[in-house]
Amino acid sequence: MTDKDGLYDMPLRLSRRQVISGMASLGVLTGGTARSAFGQAPKRVIIPEGDFAPLPIAIPNFVAGTPGDGEVGVSVAQVITNNLKRCGLFAPIDPAAFIEKINDIDKAPQFQNWKTINAQALVTGRMTLQADRRLKAEFRLWDVNTGQQLAGQQYFTSPEYSRRIAHIISDQIYERLTGEKGYFDSRVVFVDETGSKERRVKRLALMDQDGFNVRYLTKGADLVLTPRFSPARDEQLITYMEFGQGDPRVYLYRIETGEREIVGNFPGMSFSPRFSPDGQRVIMSLQQGGNSNLFVMDLRSKSTTRLTDTPAIDTSPSYAPDGARICFESDRGGKPQIYVMPATGGSAQRISFGEGSYSTPVWSPRGDYIAFTKQGSGQFSIGIMKPDGSGERILTSGFHNEGPTFAPNGRVLMFFRDPGGNAGPSLFTVDISGRNEQRVPTPGFASDPAWSPLLS
Repeated sequence: MTDKDGLYDMPLRLSRRQVISGMASLGVLTGGTARSAFGQAPKRVIIPEGDFAPLPIAIPNFVAGTPGDGEVGVSVAQVITNNLKRCGLFAPIDPAAFIEKINDIDKAPQFQNWKTINAQALVTGRMTLQADRRLKAEFRLWDVNTGQQLAGQQYFTSPEYSRRIAHIISDQIYERLTGEKGYFDSRVVFVDETGSKERRVKRLALMDQDGFNVRYLTKGADLVLTPRFSPARDEQLITYMEFGQGDPRVYLYRIETGEREIVGNFPGMSFSPRFSPDGQRVIMSLQQGGNSNLFVMDLRSKSTTRLTDTPAIDTSPSYAPDGARICFESDRGGKPQIYVMPATGGSAQRISFGEGSYSTPVWSPRGDYIAFTKQGSGQFSIGIMKPDGSGERILTSGFHNEGPTFAPNGRVLMFFRDPGGNAGPSLFTVDISGRNEQRVPTPGFASDPAWSPLLS
């Protein structure tokens, strides 16, 4: 259907509410002529594996469509600026250096003013609260050197979703300038920790990828660990482990309703749950006596299939994005190492051979790397390797790093670091080249992060 402005309705789901009630491309402005926004050859940032110079980009405050829209225009521009700066590929220019003030985004900028301050890309935008109380957000992305408009879009949403719109625009800019999907319109589930080490309270919490909009999903009466998002985008679903009155159990939690259910009623402990790529199965480790093996449960039929049967500890399974293989941690060779095997079970191949032990493997959504925690010589490192074990790269080391999780585009990892002593863990991000380590703000201590798929 179309709304009264003739824009195609494209709803995006966030707790089953419409975030965007309409969107459309803005025509390209070139010499006063409007053309398709996507007919131009895009300027591309080459995503590096080593050191490089981030692309200078100018992001002025979005123009206020009405006198009362100034604050939201400043806020949206700031969120976009922070997103692009934190990813490490872009260098937003200090607004104090701007020569030109953007007052009308429907007119082409004076590009010489932006070349003078070394901007290579320019973002202009406008925020307008409509008479029907919807917020209209518009933006244009410009190549300063050629004067070409690279992208242009307008969205209609409720005012409370202005930050979400800023994340969506950030993803549009990232994709147009790099040729790859962004990751800003995503969430992270993690374990919020408060109190002393002796009386630590752990709650399941949810936030935007930049640390804002924190929401608590459990009250802290029971210990929660290893939350994981379902890759399926049609329903926001989390699986996690909880220590209640008895043995640990694996649960499913539906974010939209707050409902939860136990994943099977197994004897002994069940832990390290993770979804299959289609979201229809949960793979986990079940302890039986002194060892543990991998099992997968079909969430529709509730049938369970055993995947490993060894006298070792097999744990922390993770699916390849195509669902054909899994990687997991096992001490069957004497100490924890990473193995890969078919998702239906069978022969497992060891892929880690460096010094020390390897744990918490997780497959990249791109399929190109497996991330891990490596312990040795008093250090806990976060690293990546190719699925055949080649190309091992340590991204960060220290005490105590653990629990990597990939961003939806596979270009950034989040993990937690616990310095020990009376302090508690914090969340950090680092890109897959080992550059640009950043702390993620959280209300208190935080551990066990897991990144969601893109929400839009």
